Amino acid sequence: MRKKLAQTLLRILGWKVEALPQDHPAGSVICVAPHTSNADFFIGLLFSWAVGIRSGFLMKSDWFFFPLSPILRALGGVPVNRSERSQTVERIQELLRQRGEMHIAITPEGTRKRGEKWKSGFYHIAQAAGLPIELAVINYKDKVVGITEVFHPTGDLERDLAYIRSRYSAEQAKYPEQFTP
Repeated sequence: MRKKLAQTLLRILGWKVEALPQDHPAGSVICVAPHTSNADFFIGLLFSWAVGIRSGFLMKSDWFFFPLSPILRALGGVPVNRSERSQTVERIQELLRQRGEMHIAITPEGTRKRGEKWKSGFYHIAQAAGLPIELAVINYKDKVVGITEVFHPTGDLERDLAYIRSRYSAEQAKYPEQFTP
């Protein structure tokens, strides 16, 4: 029921859903970019429902207040306190171990505003948990949402991040001027 509803809503909103890659893994870290609008959350959530991915997502802990907190947690939300960055990677690794096969969506830009650089926590989480990184795009220009590629970290952080960033562009963002290259 939820799958059909999400597919219908995306179609009504004019979005095309890109099929999952044939090598779609049972568990992954999903790198979602560009992230320049709160609408990204809803489009991404509808996508995961439309294709039947059981996923969670990281979100700034400021959003976890009553009455939103129980709703966000039920949807798979995991609060992140930005002042405790060193503990986030370990906490998410433990969550992935506890829940088994699942996907966790992370926006490497870390915020909807233009930043200095991408955060690398998503990469460290994937590597430490032995998971691939699925490259997901919310492309407002072409109104396409999907996972375009499954990437396996090589351990060369700089080279891997440069490759992953190359798969995204400002023109895909809802607000291109806010995209962190």
